[in-house]
Amino acid sequence: MEASGEKLLGPVGVRPPSLPAREPGCDLVNRIKRNATNALLLANLAGGIVTFVLGVWVVPVPSDLQTDSNLTANIVGFGVAMVIGLVVGMWLSIRASRDAQRWLREDRTPTPEEREATLRFPLRQTAIEAGLWLAVAVEFFLINLPLSNFVAVEAFLVVLLGGLVTSSITYLLVERLNREATERALESGVPERLRGPAIGCRLILTWAASSAVPLIAVALTGLSAFSDHPPTRHQVALGVVIIAVVGALVGLAAMSMSAKTIAEPLRSLRGALARVEEGELDVRVKVDDAGEIGVLQGGFNRMALGLSERERLRDLFGRHVGEDVARNALEREDIDLGGEIREAAVLFVDVIGSTRLAATHDPAEVVERLNAFFAIVVDTVSSHGGWVNKFEGDAALCVFGAPTPHPDPAGSALASGRAMRFRLNELEGVDAAIGISAGPVVAGNVGAAERFEYTVIGDPVNEAARLTELAKNTEAKLLASDAALARARDGERDRWRIGREESLRGRTSRTRVAEPA
Repeated sequence: MEASGEKLLGPVGVRPPSLPAREPGCDLVNRIKRNATNALLLANLAGGIVTFVLGVWVVPVPSDLQTDSNLTANIVGFGVAMVIGLVVGMWLSIRASRDAQRWLREDRTPTPEEREATLRFPLRQTAIEAGLWLAVAVEFFLINLPLSNFVAVEAFLVVLLGGLVTSSITYLLVERLNREATERALESGVPERLRGPAIGCRLILTWAASSAVPLIAVALTGLSAFSDHPPTRHQVALGVVIIAVVGALVGLAAMSMSAKTIAEPLRSLRGALARVEEGELDVRVKVDDAGEIGVLQGGFNRMALGLSERERLRDLFGRHVGEDVARNALEREDIDLGGEIREAAVLFVDVIGSTRLAATHDPAEVVERLNAFFAIVVDTVSSHGGWVNKFEGDAALCVFGAPTPHPDPAGSALASGRAMRFRLNELEGVDAAIGISAGPVVAGNVGAAERFEYTVIGDPVNEAARLTELAKNTEAKLLASDAALARARDGERDRWRIGREESLRGRTSRTRVAEPA
C-alpha cells in the first residue's frame, strides 16, 4: 500500500532495459508545455469561432433590439473576458501543472500525490477551461439582460456552446499530448481505480463537440422563430448551412482525435497479443492511459508477466523432476500421494572413487567434473527415452517406462548403459560404474501432503544399485540383471552375455549377471 492508501497493481509499466535512452524529463516538460499552449490556443480559437458564428449568423440579435450602447457593452465585455481569462487561465494552468511536472523536471519517481496530479492533469485543464467559459457566459448574460431576457438567454447559451466545444477539444488534445508523462507516471504501477475518464465519458465529450453543439444550435434557430422578433427566412437558411459546415468540420476533428486515442493502444495490444501467441512472453506494452484502456494495458502486462513466470517455473520444475513428470503433474487436476504398478527398467550410475576425488581436488573443480559427468548421463538417458529421476550426490537413478509408457524400457535401459559407458571412457578425471535391472515397480508420489516427490520403488531399484557396487570391481564397469535381458527385445539382448550368479547384498535370491558381449 502506498502512503496515500492507494493500491497499486504492480510495476507493469517498467521499460525494458533494451530500449534506447529516453528524453530527459526537463526536455519532455518543455515540449509538453509548448504543445499544450498551442493546443489550448487552438481549442479556444475553435470555441470562439463557434460562438461568433452562432451569435452573428445562426441566432443573431434582432435588428430592432440592437443599440449602440449594447454593442459597446458587449465589445468591452469581450475585451475584459479575453484579458482576465488569459491571465487567470495561465495562472490556474501553471498551478495545475506544477505538481504534475515537478518530478519530471527533477527526473525522479513521482510521489503518490504527484502521480495523481499527472494522471488528472488533462481533466483539471479541461475543468479550468470549462469554468472560464462558464464565467464568460454568465458575464454576457448579465450584460444583455437589461436589453432583453431573450437576448440574455441567447447570449448565455451561445457562449456556453462555444465553451462546450473548447472544453471537449481541450481534453482530447491535452490528454494526447500528456501521454508520455502519463506513461512515466505509471511505470511504478497502475492504480486499481481509474484516474481518468472512462471510454464512455470520452465518447460523450466527442459527441458534445461533434453532434450536441450543432443540434442545440439548430434548436436555438428553431426557437428563435417562436420569439417576438423571429429571424427572416434568409437568416434561418444561412444559419442552418453554417451550422452544418461548422458541425462537420468540428465533428471530423473531434472524432479523429477520439478514434486515435482508442485505436492506437488497442492496435498495440493486438500486436502484443500476437507476439504472445507466438511464444514471446517477455513482450510488454506501454501503459500511457489513466482510464479503462490503461487498466487494460496494465492487465495485459500482468498477464504476460504471469505467463512468463509460469513458464519459468514450469521449466525449473521440468529440470528438477524431468519433463515427463512435470507434464504429467501439470495435466492432472488432482495430485495424490501413492502410486501405480508399472513395468519399468532402472539404470543406476555411481562415480568410482568420489571420496578420493573430493579429498584431492578443489571443491569447485569437483563440481565442474561432476557436472560434466551428469551432463553425459542426462543426455544419454534422454536420447534413449528415459529420464533421470534423482541425483544422489555423485550418483543418479534413471528410469525407463515411468511415468510415461515405453515400448521397450529394458532394451532402452541396456542400450543407454552401453552408450553411457562408451562416452564416460572419454571423460577425463571421472570414472563410474553402471547397474541395470527391470521389472515391476511402484511409480508415484512419495512423501507428505506438503512436500513430496515422484519416484519409483521396488526390487529392480535395489538390484540396480547393488549391481553398480559389483560393477566397480569389473573391467567393463557395466552389469545388468538377467531380468532386464529377459524383458529386452532380441536386437539388444544379443549384445549381452549372461555370466555367473551373484548374491547381492540385501537380496534373498541370487542374480544372474550379464555383461556387454
